[in-house]
Amino acid sequence: MKLLLVVNPISGGVDKEPFLRKAVALLDKYGIAYRIFKTTGKNDAEMLRQVLEEVRPDKVVSVGGDGTTLFTALALLETDYPLGIVPMGSANGMATELFVNPKPLEALKDIIMSKRIGGLDILKVNQRHYCLHIGDVGLNARIVEAYAKDPNRGMITYAKYFLEELKRLAPFPVRVEANGTELSDKVFMAGICNARKFGTGVPMNREGSPMDGKFEIVLVTRIDGPSLLKAGLARFDESYLDYNSGKVITTERAVMHFEEPRLLQLDGEVIGKFKEVTVEIMKAAVRFITHGGNAYLKRQ
Repeated sequence: MKLLLVVNPISGGVDKEPFLRKAVALLDKYGIAYRIFKTTGKNDAEMLRQVLEEVRPDKVVSVGGDGTTLFTALALLETDYPLGIVPMGSANGMATELFVNPKPLEALKDIIMSKRIGGLDILKVNQRHYCLHIGDVGLNARIVEAYAKDPNRGMITYAKYFLEELKRLAPFPVRVEANGTELSDKVFMAGICNARKFGTGVPMNREGSPMDGKFEIVLVTRIDGPSLLKAGLARFDESYLDYNSGKVITTERAVMHFEEPRLLQLDGEVIGKFKEVTVEIMKAAVRFITHGGNAYLKRQ
């Protein structure tokens, strides 16, 4: 077996070197060949493709957060290389969603041992952007924009900008085309979900699966004290998820129209402002290394 570890040294502000020392010791102990590719922020995609051609690994391991996972997944499009995740980002929302062991070394052991492969979907947005986890237009996108500019990280910083945005909260109209029909409403946020939960653990929907060939558009039409309380409680018990606060559309393609350009974020990255957002599913775009405890694998 030969592994290629794709490491983002700065993701989540987490030092990867202690893990890498343990990983190398483990791989050497069992005679597993490996190569480590560290991103630098310069020509990473091109360099990774070259390394893939040189190494031709049996398995590729993303070591970082959701952004690192998406970066690695995109490099593997139209290839047969299977992808595994070692969660070492700030939130690791997608890794949690995919039932990846939260302990990095244990996650690596699962990848080495497992022969279970599932198809992992990716969303293509406006023909040139990609989303692996969750994107949105509205409240959360504005919070993400402010959060990205702050040198501080963590839930306290996120909460600060959340409270600031609540002060100027106002609904906006959206028209959604999906499944051959149209739906118009006023919303505080329009979610684009390849999964169920944000990295904070707060769920957007119960139906979603990143391995089912579909995605969800979630229209949040109400944000008030009771709905916020239920959202917080739903982090611990999904039965509190309040569908009276929104509408969920399950589809393979959707177009959202806005009266004026609205800020879009995908997987924690601010993309820009758009009057129209087109989303389509790339079914089973990447071969994902998982295990029998992955509930989504059982649905496939």
